[in-house]
Amino acid sequence: MKQFITLLFLFLFTTTNAQDVAILKYNGGGDWYANPTAIPNLVAFANKNIKTNISKNPQTVTVNSEDIFNFPLLFMTGHGNIFFSDEEAINLKNYLISGGFLHISDNYGMDKFIRRELKKVFPKLEFKEIPSNHPIYNQTFKFPEGIPKIHEHDKKSAQGFGLFYEGRLVVFYDYETDLSDGWEDEIIHNNPKNVREKALKMGANIIEYAFRN
Repeated sequence: MKQFITLLFLFLFTTTNAQDVAILKYNGGGDWYANPTAIPNLVAFANKNIKTNISKNPQTVTVNSEDIFNFPLLFMTGHGNIFFSDEEAINLKNYLISGGFLHISDNYGMDKFIRRELKKVFPKLEFKEIPSNHPIYNQTFKFPEGIPKIHEHDKKSAQGFGLFYEGRLVVFYDYETDLSDGWEDEIIHNNPKNVREKALKMGANIIEYAFRN
């Protein structure tokens, strides 16, 4: 079964644009649609600075849809509750173990919900803090101290967590930093230029890592 799923992913992946990303729409009431300018801005930055060829208008896909297999990278954000049905959890797991990658950006308030729901996807896996020498922090742009701090939230240190399946990083979760806020139009959060630049560079690293691994 696992082999079939992997072959299905590879077929869909190779028959669609191999360099593309999508926004993950989930149930539960959380605002999956938060930060609408974030991904378009990140895509524009990546296309210019790391020479990707990502569509300027990212698609939205639902957790239980086969459409997720068309994308090597899914982005997920929001503030509130998240809920995965059993069917959605299985579909997301199949996507991730077959070569897909999920980036979750905590827009404040989703931590306890995403941790709970990912237990449905990978009951035996635990989030591990990713050390600063991991390749995701050392792509085109270098972050020798690990994930950059963008927003304060609870005034805790920024952390990057990961879920590893058979040694491969399949989920990257930015916590207490809110990278996606830093990708939005400058006028929305009034972030200084250097802060937005750090957020966009880290986002580009995530794209580069996901496309290569």
